[in-house]
Amino acid sequence: MNAVTFSRRNGGFTFVEMIVVIVIIGIVAGIVAVFIRAPILGYTESVDRAAVTDEADLALRRMARDLRLALPNSVRVTANGNAVEFLLSSTGGRYLSVDDDVAGLPFLDFDNAASTTFTAIGGTQRPIQAGNFIVVYNLGDGIAPSEAYNFPAGPANVNIAQVTAVAPGADNTSVVTLASNAFAQQAVPMPSPNRRFQVVTTPVTYLCTQLADGSLGLVRYWNYPISAVQYARPQGSSRQAMVAGHVASCNNVFQYGAAASRASALVILNLSLRTRDSGVVNLVHQVHVDNTP
Repeated sequence: MNAVTFSRRNGGFTFVEMIVVIVIIGIVAGIVAVFIRAPILGYTESVDRAAVTDEADLALRRMARDLRLALPNSVRVTANGNAVEFLLSSTGGRYLSVDDDVAGLPFLDFDNAASTTFTAIGGTQRPIQAGNFIVVYNLGDGIAPSEAYNFPAGPANVNIAQVTAVAPGADNTSVVTLASNAFAQQAVPMPSPNRRFQVVTTPVTYLCTQLADGSLGLVRYWNYPISAVQYARPQGSSRQAMVAGHVASCNNVFQYGAAASRASALVILNLSLRTRDSGVVNLVHQVHVDNTP
């Protein structure tokens, strides 16, 4: 009897079949990548631009909020527009004057330097605190003695005095004690026609500058000494916080035009931030500043 033989093939793919499948998958993946690359890039770019736009918008809103609280006629900008400085006010009110002729209550005396207390009439939006500054009739622009920035120069040239104590008075009033009555030592007494005063807490500077990593950023400085000279970077001890990073340019970030005779002015904020794909998002914001002293 002849023997019958059977051939049996092992299951699975041959090496050639695997190569063919890999090639086909690669071709299909390449075709798919061509079609989906553009939408994915568009999506990532739009997300990046939206994030950078939000960062720039938040920075502009923060600066605008501070600028609206600036002491009248205290906004000043550096020559190249990379920094803006102003005196931040917290509240204001009306002071008791000698012309009010109210017996028993101290008034803001523009004649007697020894009188260091006065009565603030009515409630203020925020409480006056020791260490704050009282400013009366600030005209700015180097107009002595109505320039609050001249504070270090001495009382003969300024319209600002520091508060040492505040006590509640009768009938919704407050009695404010000053370190010295600079208003009675002015070369020319400059009372407010409306008997108004403002309360300043600190000078504030927004500076566009180079950061430690070499990039440009926008930084906020506060709690530093008042200076007659504007420095782009405040002198002396101060607190600081990053407002925005990846700034494209520091030139003309801030623009300001005003005169003491104008009751209002406009601050233009021009902020450009870089995106991850080297694009630039530019936002411009205009802030109205009340310069009525």
